[in-house]
Amino acid sequence: MIRNIRTAYLMLSPSLVWLLVFLVVPVGMITVISFTTNLGFGGILYEFSMEAYRLAFSSLYAKAIWQSLWWSVIATVICGIIAYPFAYFIAHAGKWKNFLLLLVMVPFWTNLLIRLYSWIILMNNQGVINNLLLKIGIIDEPITMLYTPFAIIVGLVYGFLPFMILPIYASIEQLDKTYLEAAEDLGANPVKTFLTVTLPLTFPGVLTGTIITFVPAISVFVVTDLLTGGRLLMIGNVIRDAFLVEMNWQLGSAISLLLMILVLLSIVVLIKFTSSDDDSSLL
Repeated sequence: MIRNIRTAYLMLSPSLVWLLVFLVVPVGMITVISFTTNLGFGGILYEFSMEAYRLAFSSLYAKAIWQSLWWSVIATVICGIIAYPFAYFIAHAGKWKNFLLLLVMVPFWTNLLIRLYSWIILMNNQGVINNLLLKIGIIDEPITMLYTPFAIIVGLVYGFLPFMILPIYASIEQLDKTYLEAAEDLGANPVKTFLTVTLPLTFPGVLTGTIITFVPAISVFVVTDLLTGGRLLMIGNVIRDAFLVEMNWQLGSAISLLLMILVLLSIVVLIKFTSSDDDSSLL
């Protein structure tokens, strides 16, 4: 028994060391720095201070936090709406399944910056979309799409949609078809079978996709930099500027910790809310 426990810890040790070095230690460092005194130009005086948190809760930074949360939630919901039917189609695509999965993963082979630059060409006032709509006669003058929250949501959905598709596909692919056959034998129509059997059984994939889509979406800063020219800010932009532009490590550390807490609370609320719904549906 003891030997088995030692073997288990030995196998886990590389992962534990990785988490310790690249997660626990950095988080501990920024936690300590967030409560120190700023000397300017990146200087740190190790005297206790709450000034960074006072600044973090000021109107400017609080607005960036709530904007990030709101836009990320919208983008995650849109990803879920698009991803589920697409993942369902892939899972039932037969011989085309592997090819469609390859198409989903192709964007990962190209840098996100390059893919976002393509949206600048598409959504520009003289871009492809506006020129097409003008030629068709749907609009009389170009629609402003860049430098707006719409552009941010488009960039987030485009960038993180594969993160939603793949977990949902895996969940649908592993679904035991005998449950569907049983529902059909009991007289359930396809819609009722989907709502009462397929969707609840594949919900873990939806939950996983929601988490791994929402977490990077709320903290990314390259989307706003490219598609709004820095005119609109998300919390990732604020953290980057605090560290690299203002050289205020205390403020950057404080906002980073607040972002981590916000993400963790959002995930806990999401899991609690969805598990409550599952429990009530079983009753």
